[in-house]
Amino acid sequence: MTKPGDDAYSPERRTALVLSGVGTAGAYHAGVLRALHEAGVKLDVVAGRGVGAVGALFAAVDGAQRLWDANGFWRAPAVPRLYEWRPLIRLAALAVCAALLIVLAPLIAMAAGLIVFPIDFLLKMVGVHGGGLTGRYLDFANAMFAPSALPTWLPRLAVLVLGIVAVVLAVDAWRGAGWRRARGRFWWHILKPPVSTRPAVEHCWAVLWDLIRGAARVKQPTPLDLGRRYVELLVDNLGQPGFRELMIAAHDVDAHGDLVFALLGEARRRDLVRRPTRTEAEGRRSGIVDLSGLGRDHLADAVAGALSVPVLSEFHPIAFAPESYWRGEVHRLCDRPACLLRLVEELAGIGVEQIILVSAAPDAPRPHQLHRPALEGRGRVGEYLMSSEAAAVRDVLALKGEGRPKLYAIQPLHNPIGPFDFTGGYDDGSDRTQPLGELLNAGYEDAHHQFVEPVLGASGEKVGAI
Repeated sequence: MTKPGDDAYSPERRTALVLSGVGTAGAYHAGVLRALHEAGVKLDVVAGRGVGAVGALFAAVDGAQRLWDANGFWRAPAVPRLYEWRPLIRLAALAVCAALLIVLAPLIAMAAGLIVFPIDFLLKMVGVHGGGLTGRYLDFANAMFAPSALPTWLPRLAVLVLGIVAVVLAVDAWRGAGWRRARGRFWWHILKPPVSTRPAVEHCWAVLWDLIRGAARVKQPTPLDLGRRYVELLVDNLGQPGFRELMIAAHDVDAHGDLVFALLGEARRRDLVRRPTRTEAEGRRSGIVDLSGLGRDHLADAVAGALSVPVLSEFHPIAFAPESYWRGEVHRLCDRPACLLRLVEELAGIGVEQIILVSAAPDAPRPHQLHRPALEGRGRVGEYLMSSEAAAVRDVLALKGEGRPKLYAIQPLHNPIGPFDFTGGYDDGSDRTQPLGELLNAGYEDAHHQFVEPVLGASGEKVGAI
C-alpha cells in the first residue's frame, strides 16, 4: 500500500461529488452513489448538471438509496417514458401516415389484382369451379373507381384528417404562446420542440415526495411547495450525518451565461458572491441563486432547467423575484455540457479540496472502435450530447494550478446506451441489446475499480461513513 502524500485523497479534506450527464446517465450516477455509500465515502457537497441534478437532489438529503432501489427512480415503470416524443408530434406523424395510405388506396386496390388473378388461375387448374375471384374483383374495382366513389371521397377524407390535426396543433400553439412574447409569425408556435421534459420533471418530484413524506398518506404538493419543503429540510439538517450542501447548474439563455443554484451552510454563503471589489461582487449576483435566501422558491426551476435539453426540448421559464438582481424578469433555462467547468470553479471558490467527478460518457475511443451512427432523431442528438460531455470532462480534468481541487474521475470505458435509450441500447461490440439496469451496475463496478479500490486503498487512511 502506497504512503499518502500531500496530494493524495484524504477523508479529512472538504470533498464534493459532481454528477454530470443527460438522460440515462442518471442510472450510471445511481450505481456510483451506491458504491460510494457502501464504501463510507465522506461527502461535504453534492453538485450536478443535467440529470446529475436529480442524483444531487437525493444525495443531499440522505436519500440516494431511492435512486437504485427495486422501486426507486431508475427501476420505476415510468422511466421508459422519460423524454418521449410529444403526443401531438406522434399524432401528426400518424395523421400524415393515414393521409398517405388514403391517397395510396387506389394503388393498393390495383395491386390486389396481382394476387387475385394468379389465385383464380390456380383454382381453375386444379378443377375448382365457382370461385369466380376474377369476376368478383373486377366488379369490386368498377364500384370503387366509379366517379361517385373513391375519386370523390378519398381527397375529402385526406384533407379532413390533415385539417383536424392542423386545428389541434394550432390550438395547442395558441395555448402555449402566452408566457412571453416571441419574434416570428404565429404559425412558428406550432413547431414546438419535439420532446417534452415534463415526464422527467414529474417523475423526479414524485419519487422525492415518496422519500420525504415517509409513511404518511398525503397528497403530493406542487413542485414549488415541495421545493420549499425540501429547502427547509436541508437547511434545518445541514451538518447532520447524511445531509450535504447542494449545487445545481443550468444555462441562462437570456443572460448568455450559466446560473448556479446553491444551498450552502451559513458559514459559506457569503463566499458565493464575496469578491474584492463591489463591481465584481455585483456581477457575481447575476449568475448565483442562493436557495437558502432570496432564491428559496427556485429549486423547482433549477431541476426543470437542468433537465431541459437544448433544441430537443423546450426551455424552462424562470421568473425572478422583483427584489433580485434581474428585477422580476423571466429568463429561459436549459442544460449545457460545459456547465461542468463552472460547477468545478464554484466548488473551488467555497473551499472544496477534492472533487469526485462522475460522468457516463466514455473517453475518446481508440482506432477501429467506431459504432454505427443513430438514425432516430433523439439518438442523433444523444450522440452529440455524449461527445460534448466527454470533451467537457477532459477540459475539466486538464485543469491544473495552485490551489485547485484534486480531481478524481469515474467514467465507463465503454457505454453503448445513449442518453435517451431508456429501454436499453444496442452494443455493436457484443452484438446484443444492453438494458438500462446494466448501466446502473456498470456505475457500481466502475466506482469500485476506479476510485474505491485504487484511491481509498492507496490513501492508507480509514474512511468513516458519514
